[in-house]
Amino acid sequence: MTLPSSSASSTAATPTTDSGGASSPFALLSDDIVLNILAKLEVDPRDWARLACVSARLSYLVRNVCYRSRCCRSLPSDLLPSAAASSAAAWPSLHKISVCCPGLLRAGILLEHSDFGLERDIGPHIFVPPLSSSSSSSSSSTSSDPPNPLPLIPSEAADSCWSLFDDLYFDTVYDHSESQDATLTPIDPSPGEPPVRVGSVAPKKRKKQRVGPVGSHLASGPWSLSREQGNKLLASRFRGDCLYICDWPGCIHAEEKRKYMLFRGVFKNFKRSRVWKTISDSNRGKIALDCAFCACRETWDLHSAFCLRRVFGFHDDGEPVVRAYVCENGHVSGAWTERPLYA
Repeated sequence: MTLPSSSASSTAATPTTDSGGASSPFALLSDDIVLNILAKLEVDPRDWARLACVSARLSYLVRNVCYRSRCCRSLPSDLLPSAAASSAAAWPSLHKISVCCPGLLRAGILLEHSDFGLERDIGPHIFVPPLSSSSSSSSSSTSSDPPNPLPLIPSEAADSCWSLFDDLYFDTVYDHSESQDATLTPIDPSPGEPPVRVGSVAPKKRKKQRVGPVGSHLASGPWSLSREQGNKLLASRFRGDCLYICDWPGCIHAEEKRKYMLFRGVFKNFKRSRVWKTISDSNRGKIALDCAFCACRETWDLHSAFCLRRVFGFHDDGEPVVRAYVCENGHVSGAWTERPLYA
């Protein structure tokens, strides 16, 4: 298969000299010959990426000719950028979405899924100090005194809004008079280990074993994008948005706990979609998760923004069945998991 030549393909390239002053034999080849050689390497897109790092000429031909030719043949025509709107990074990003898996890190698998944005929705955690030792000793000396009142919230915490953490705390507060007869002996922590506070995470955690690659890599399965798969991901009120994601099941990663089916995709006209309007109107905050297909350093969580279908649900450990993240350029990465049996 022959790739279309560039504007300078009719004439031989101008010879250039290296640091030693000798003319490079590669510079004597015309763009037509170079593009025919690059067409032989289309089977493995990683070869194009390696050659693009060799010289500026190969980088231009790969990024502007090879990537564009492949995207026009393998992707839907509705998704291709117009000639006026296309930029230097449009075709490389689109080609990378079609053939590259975001990996476990940029698909959000390695993020902590204990709250999934609940702290941003219900407010920050308010620390309530325990009762002082003097007040507890005075209350235990006289049995006729009434039970201790509930601890007061500090002034700086009282100014803020009431949160779910306060409800959980006061639901677990017990009457101190019930345990007057019990003698409590404080346990001194060992000098070598830091004390464990209430509500803190244990310092030692078992390291999770990762089987698949964590970073971006060549995706398994078909290298194509489909809008039908995107409609299965978004909520019903966002069905008018054009989201193209890879065909099912994507790139499969069988990990220690469950199997993840990583997907990637892109919104067409993302800044004019209802998903973007929902994110911007609700002032959703970004998370520190890099985009796997462009230079964006932060993304939005579509799950916490209520843009995904709510029927997917969660696993018993709190991990969502489906997660997805989108950057400012409309590039999407995420992962499916098998639905739990009780759902």
